[in-house]
Amino acid sequence: MGKNLKFNRRGFLKSSVLGTTGALIGSKAYGNAFTGNDPVIIRRQLGKTDIELPIVSFGVMRSDNAALVKSAFDMGFVHFDTAHGYQEGRNETMLGEIFKTMPREKVILATKVGADGVNRQTGEPGPGTTKESILEKFELSLKRLQMNYVDILYLHGVSNRNLALAPQVMEAFSELKKRGKIRYAGMSTHQNEPEVIQTAIDSNLYDVVLTAINFKHGMADQIKEKAALAAQKGIGIVAMKTMAGGFMDKERQHPINCSAALKWVLQDENIHTSIPGITSFDHMMQNFSVMENLNFTDEEKANLEEAKLVAGLYCDGCNQCVAQCVKHLPVNEYMRAYMYTYGYRHYENAYSVLDDIGLSSNPCADCSACTVNCPKGFQIAQRIADVSRLTDMPKELLV
Repeated sequence: MGKNLKFNRRGFLKSSVLGTTGALIGSKAYGNAFTGNDPVIIRRQLGKTDIELPIVSFGVMRSDNAALVKSAFDMGFVHFDTAHGYQEGRNETMLGEIFKTMPREKVILATKVGADGVNRQTGEPGPGTTKESILEKFELSLKRLQMNYVDILYLHGVSNRNLALAPQVMEAFSELKKRGKIRYAGMSTHQNEPEVIQTAIDSNLYDVVLTAINFKHGMADQIKEKAALAAQKGIGIVAMKTMAGGFMDKERQHPINCSAALKWVLQDENIHTSIPGITSFDHMMQNFSVMENLNFTDEEKANLEEAKLVAGLYCDGCNQCVAQCVKHLPVNEYMRAYMYTYGYRHYENAYSVLDDIGLSSNPCADCSACTVNCPKGFQIAQRIADVSRLTDMPKELLV
């Protein structure tokens, strides 16, 4: 199952964990960290690229802890994923400060730029998205990262062919490749994923697809089918949203078994790596342990089966809700903001999603009854009312 490589966990724990935290964290949390045995982790080739990666990488979006990122690098994480808009640019800036003194070839960096004013019906970029605007955003990202190039640049948040194949987008990414500013071009998608993966296959431009996939995703089988086809064509597949919202309930009393959820995704060898969000040393060590062994325990199997029976917090973005809504609200975007709020407690990102669709204090308030029948069983009106409360708070309080 992929290639194996040893990492020096003992060296990491001595130089990073002890030095950063100032205290020895219990050996139970770190498995065999103190037994004298270095782990053998699974690595996979990222499609036809020359990049070989551990099967778990570092999703930096919600992390603002430079010491954590440094420790991850010392431990053996090599691929770090960010975006132009994460934390309003502070995420890229943090990574730039961390990696500016390190050999550039030791780090695999991915960032993302999005289109402006995307039409929610057609998926086409608005008039504000030009080749020049994309290049300008990316140059700012490079400046923040203090780098001359990134390994992967994704077109952010693609939901159909129209955006991915827009001439101005294709021209911008092609030019960046020719100028050596990006090594590989990619797309990220958390909606209509099978079509987006097929678009990458057809494009003759995109080398990597960053796709949402998890054990609760209603289109998981279709995504896997397209991922297999893409892998055969030499396209790298990176997984995100692997934790399916992190919790099964708004009150956060019933967490998803994150190790089991991550294993479920990575047992498919056509998925080359994953970028779970890491915000603590416990998260990092838990994710690292998955790199060594993808076999389920009996408890993990039972946990996933139980979680499948609960509606949970993860929205597939199937869009069936939009046609049913009398106001044609972008219900799936509200559900994504709901997941960020109650699953991850990432209020800034939730606020950003609501801002993109037009901040509104409970747009469902004047409806006598909700007409949306969600296939996942979500109580749509109640969830929109709950998450809309964020719009009454000053944005600076959510950062």
